[in-house]
Amino acid sequence: MDTIHYEQRNNLAFITLNRPEAMNAFNYDMLLELGQVAEAIRINPDIRVVVFTGAGEKAFSVGADLKERKTMTDDLVKRNIFKIGEVFSTIENLPQPTIAMMNGFAFGGGMELALACDFRIAADDTLLGLTETSLGIIPGAGGTQRLPRLIGEAKAMELILTARRLTSAEALEYGLVTRLATREQLADVAGAFADSILANGPIALQQAKFAIKNGMNTDLQTGLQIERKAYEITIPTEDRVEALAAFGEKRKPVFKGK
Repeated sequence: MDTIHYEQRNNLAFITLNRPEAMNAFNYDMLLELGQVAEAIRINPDIRVVVFTGAGEKAFSVGADLKERKTMTDDLVKRNIFKIGEVFSTIENLPQPTIAMMNGFAFGGGMELALACDFRIAADDTLLGLTETSLGIIPGAGGTQRLPRLIGEAKAMELILTARRLTSAEALEYGLVTRLATREQLADVAGAFADSILANGPIALQQAKFAIKNGMNTDLQTGLQIERKAYEITIPTEDRVEALAAFGEKRKPVFKGK
């Protein structure tokens, strides 16, 4: 069985972690396959938004496959840590906006995958958190870096050092998730959110994401220069001309990503 299920619906890509029998825990094969899928998406101009979710009813992902870890040498553990970090960085740096549709438990590496996405929409009856210190390790796939950038240093330190499991409502209060939905409505809420992004210019979406992501890691003046350069890329596009024409004709624009 493939560890990753991939589906493309028009301009929307769905990536499903497909090890429900192991609560979608990451083994090495899954990391390899996830990395290959992410690389293919990165260069696919037809994909404008990407949604990540987990197979089954219980978990988005509970992180590393601890049964596999128990059989591994220290060197193989280091290999896995490098690979998961590499794959999640690839996902974080996808030009397309990304959504983690969290349909169940999200612990450790599962939470870190969600943190590598731009948005997190969670079922309102689930638990999540960075629980690695309870296993004598630390978050090793970006959690110690992405979480404080998202919710602030003190809150991130609290959650990581206590290995606290948050309810999804608590996670919303912390700013860890973007919005909540009932389990029955989760796919519809995530789909509607994706549609609200897809309605806009594909090149503009990518350049806006690029400007935000890169500008946040520098000072304001450098960030403003990054924004200006990103804006300039949109000026000669057919989509910009189409948007102006649609405005004048009082209709919705038809964007082609050109």
